Amino acid sequence: MFKTRFAIAAVTMIAASAASAQQLLPAPTRQPPTAARPATVPSSRAAACHNGQSFERFLADLKQRAVSEGVSQQAIAEASPYLVYNQGIVNRDRGQRVFGQIFTEFAGRMAAPYRMQQGQQRIKTYAAAFARAEKEYGVPPAVIAAFWGLESDFGANMGNLPTLPSLVSLAYDCRRSEMFQNETIAALKIIDRGDLSADEMVGSWAGELGQTQFLPTHYFNYAVDYDGDGHRNLLSSGPDVIGSTANYIANGLKWRRGEPWLQEVRVTASGFPWDQADLTTKLPRSKWAQLGIAYPDGRPLPNDDMPASLLLPMGRMGPAFLAYANFAAYTEWNNSLIYSTTAGYLASRIAGSPPMLRPSGPVAQLPFNEMKELQQLLVRAGFNVGKVDGVLGQASRSAVKAMQIKYGLPADSWPSAELLARMRGRTQPTEAAMPSVR
Repeated sequence: MFKTRFAIAAVTMIAASAASAQQLLPAPTRQPPTAARPATVPSSRAAACHNGQSFERFLADLKQRAVSEGVSQQAIAEASPYLVYNQGIVNRDRGQRVFGQIFTEFAGRMAAPYRMQQGQQRIKTYAAAFARAEKEYGVPPAVIAAFWGLESDFGANMGNLPTLPSLVSLAYDCRRSEMFQNETIAALKIIDRGDLSADEMVGSWAGELGQTQFLPTHYFNYAVDYDGDGHRNLLSSGPDVIGSTANYIANGLKWRRGEPWLQEVRVTASGFPWDQADLTTKLPRSKWAQLGIAYPDGRPLPNDDMPASLLLPMGRMGPAFLAYANFAAYTEWNNSLIYSTTAGYLASRIAGSPPMLRPSGPVAQLPFNEMKELQQLLVRAGFNVGKVDGVLGQASRSAVKAMQIKYGLPADSWPSAELLARMRGRTQPTEAAMPSVR
């Protein structure tokens, strides 16, 4: 669920059942855990960052570190049968998939009407807990419900793998060893605190727990007991899920009480300065109105000083949104722009907003190989696009925008065949002749 998370682990599980889910799901039930497998032999690469230390030696040191941080020997003894190495988890982490769909496709599946209806139903079912969370933390029910639905379909898809083997395997691996050492110790602290037992710790392959998929550090720091049973149980207690998620959004992600997060708009003016459409550009709503931004039904924006950014997840031919300061909570929860925009959009739908406008025609998307080629050309031009993987991340979007400005193309950060042709040194009919509004 967070910036360091594995972009699509939970979403993949949810999407598999989305097509057939046309009505409200029953209350979530615990899935039986898959038994912890015996340790498999770690690769030599895994030991390299630990000075050739064996997994057994590494684990002994990690346990000692946990004790020094206050974890009891009883908790360590309870967890020890699950602290085994699983090379399959490490392989899965290295080969994880990322968001490759365009926004309208992803949002069409993940923010489907049935999930909006489920969110609204959960708000009614847990009205007291949602009202308490909004009063205490300032987070609207729809925002909590949207994350709840996206992360686990309200508890129906939390994963069924033992958490501790995943955490300790990723801790021994070199890719993010320090992070997962901290996560392993946090999981031991959760056991020590009495919130969950070791055998109850079941979730995704990436070590996330509960119905809103908290990593253990966030579980330990932000989980609250909202049902009054003396435990913070994010696997089976709806009130605990609601209160804990609100606590994390408010205090971990710095939600601003009473302010909006994402609103759909449309561009009504020709000759719009597309280079202003960027999350790093913040203008008052009064200024956006002057530039030709209005609500989808034509109503004018408020003539006030509330700052917002214009977000075009698919360029100038796709949907448009005003992203407010609270949208930063979404990109912090998951730094995929496709996921974060979908989460904000789903929250607005649960809160009562109408469906977004559909593009007037198909929005051209570069095929995977051409997107990867464009990234390679951007790197040669001196840009840091992160990993050259054929996926449009924020670094690639920024580089695309810079090159669009250089070539005199509409600078909407959306990669196009025209831009690719220019960077190859060839020309095609200019995009300037294309319509500039949806």
